[in-house]
Amino acid sequence: MLMEVGPATAAIPSQSTAAVAPPRYSLPPCRFYSEDVLFCVDVDVESKAEMAKGRAITRLDAIKQALLLFVHTKLSMNPDHRFAFSILAQSVSWLRKEFSSEVDSALSAVRAITAADSSYGLADITQLFRIAAHEAKKSRAQGRLFRVILIYCRSSACPQHQWPVSQKLFTMDVIYLHDKPSSENCPQKVYDALVDALEHVSEYEGYIFESGQGLTRVLFRQMCMLLSHPQQRCVQDDLDFPKSLVRKSPPQTDAAVSEESMPVSSQ
Repeated sequence: MLMEVGPATAAIPSQSTAAVAPPRYSLPPCRFYSEDVLFCVDVDVESKAEMAKGRAITRLDAIKQALLLFVHTKLSMNPDHRFAFSILAQSVSWLRKEFSSEVDSALSAVRAITAADSSYGLADITQLFRIAAHEAKKSRAQGRLFRVILIYCRSSACPQHQWPVSQKLFTMDVIYLHDKPSSENCPQKVYDALVDALEHVSEYEGYIFESGQGLTRVLFRQMCMLLSHPQQRCVQDDLDFPKSLVRKSPPQTDAAVSEESMPVSSQ
């Protein structure tokens, strides 16, 4: 027979309940903000490099596909996210200034991205930080979160900036596509400079991924990892995905183990 427990009885914890340890982890409630994402694509001549030898697809071709993959997937998660587009030459300039949730708007902007025919040499991202800080204040006033995703393609030119340490108004992610290290380039120095820039401005945990393999699937995988909302991220060093797809052998039964352990009789 079921009995309803009255208020007085419910207020008195049983001895077993009082002995239960508190939970090890807790997630405090917080508002989940929609994002305004500003893409910044490097359009130096190195973005024309082929992803892999013998294949017609260039870095910029793969980047365009990855951008559309991100936009479509992000909007399927939350149709209130918005996107704008900029390019990096010697400095940063707008490509599509209006933040929009329309896929057609993103498609038009992506199609308009073209690479230069020669190297710009200098890569100054100070203007990117200025734009992001200005737009981040507008997004925050609307109850939204601002993020920059920089896709960088230069194997020798380190990005430069002049930005005060005290200002962290947005989150920055970076994908770095580069050539393999050689006597003619220094991708490690470039990567270190990108890490410094990211840590310099990011409000939440910013992610940076690099690839010198020239594999489109690696770029797509990295872009999918950037789908994670900055408010819900762990430290990048703690990432344990994507999981390995190595095929595992089925566990052996006791009978199979005993058969394998038996000596082979001579004929």
